[in-house]
Amino acid sequence: MTDLEIAQSARLRPIADVAADLGLGAEDLYPYGPHMAKVLTPPPAQRGKLVLVTAITPTPAGEGKTTLSVGLTQALGRLGKRVAVALREPSLGPVFGIKGGAAGGGRSQVLPMEEINLHFTGDFHAITATNNLLAALLDNHLHQGNALGIDPRRVVHKRALDLNDRALRHVVVGLGGAVDGVPREDGFELTVATEIMAIMALAEDLADLQARLARMLVAYTRDGAPVTAGDLKADGAMAVLLAHALNPNLVQTLEGQPAFLHMGPFGNIAHGTNSVRATRLALGLADYVVTEAGFATDLGMEKYFDLVCRQSGFRPAAVVLLATVRALRHHGGAASHAVPDPDAVRAGLTNLAKHVENARLFGYDPVIALNHFADDAPAELELIREFARERKLEFAVADIWARGGEGGVELAEAVMRAAEAKPNFEPLYPLEASIEEKIERIATAIFGADGVDYTKEARAAIQRAAAEGMGDKPVIVAKAAASLSDDPKLRGRPTGFRVTVTDLAQRRGAGFVVAYMGSINTLPGLPREPAANRIRLDDGGRIVGLF
Repeated sequence: MTDLEIAQSARLRPIADVAADLGLGAEDLYPYGPHMAKVLTPPPAQRGKLVLVTAITPTPAGEGKTTLSVGLTQALGRLGKRVAVALREPSLGPVFGIKGGAAGGGRSQVLPMEEINLHFTGDFHAITATNNLLAALLDNHLHQGNALGIDPRRVVHKRALDLNDRALRHVVVGLGGAVDGVPREDGFELTVATEIMAIMALAEDLADLQARLARMLVAYTRDGAPVTAGDLKADGAMAVLLAHALNPNLVQTLEGQPAFLHMGPFGNIAHGTNSVRATRLALGLADYVVTEAGFATDLGMEKYFDLVCRQSGFRPAAVVLLATVRALRHHGGAASHAVPDPDAVRAGLTNLAKHVENARLFGYDPVIALNHFADDAPAELELIREFARERKLEFAVADIWARGGEGGVELAEAVMRAAEAKPNFEPLYPLEASIEEKIERIATAIFGADGVDYTKEARAAIQRAAAEGMGDKPVIVAKAAASLSDDPKLRGRPTGFRVTVTDLAQRRGAGFVVAYMGSINTLPGLPREPAANRIRLDDGGRIVGLF
């Protein structure tokens, strides 16, 4: 059965019953039909332990962090624990582009799968509209006399949509005549790549949200002074559009455990995790909360610890490091990731070793979770088990795609043991360090680079950010996800390399700066054969092809 067929065959619990498992009543919910709801109650005091799921360097085969996170949640539920999972909402861009769905897989999914992958509760539509309202107000300001003296050539805010469309990366607006606005270059980015998405994922409440929106940098004047959304008097209307979307969404796993799906910031140019508000709510209601960080330890986990934990005060009780035999074959240089190759797995363990080291840099001994596939050979599994044994790490094989929570019980027990330890958490760098010092600390300690080079444009952008008060903020590094280096072709654990910072952007509302290494695209295009081409309605009106 496909993921969609499994999801459509499931019997869902009424969302009120799922909420009741967490002590929530009807007055706490704003239902969207029988199986989805927004939770209106403020987060209570923390009672639960947070489990962070990360992974080794991603490969074309896919490692399944979301599937593992859901499967682990279901396994903890089978062990009688009051548990919830907190995940990002899927973007329509990947759904209709390559992935075709992003709600887990097999017997470890969040449901209702079709609604989650499509319009869901409208959060992303609200963010798209809010982002474009700010763009419209900015262009209207230019058209109505430009009292702030904005330089049309130095507008940094882009328009947004939640679909992959390469033709809109670079556009010209304001054409047509005097009544149609001021002509200028513009562009679009994916909704999940907008700063507003990052702000929504980090905001604690409505007051914090509006304050962050007001700080957003949108342009510079002809004299080089920054112009914010607050200067345009846009923050109030923007907050109004986003107020309802700030409430977390409650759904359920395939086995009926509570699942909070809320927000979805781009995992490269932002922190790539679900909202602080949803995680805080889950931690106040459940004994264990499972969440995931985008990509691998060098991107998602590092950002979670150095940005999200700083802003929220979260301290995960345990870290789960996901690996697959297929990925280790790939990183070991195998020609095919689908053919057993113990020698390639042995060579690929260098990649896993670096990610273990990265977790330990923050004070955690990770639990190694092997996401099981049918073509895993016993000799390959034993190599990984011995790797964990030598490093005195918890290890478990998780057969959660095929067996759901039942296949994750061994992992759940290992996670509970790890969560009893007291990690000596430390951020990677102090906030008072310079922007260059933070970048170099991440590059050398986390990526394993020998050093950092900077383009002239990057140097100028760093100096400008420091002069404009952003020097004491966390740094988000945007680079290739397919390698520990900034070269996506380098597999395994590269050595003897340097990385190059090509530019730097300020995200004042979100509270971080983005250091770009190489070309990072914030509006993907569609592949030669988009997932959209196989998605349709059958004769009975049911969705098919949404994998």
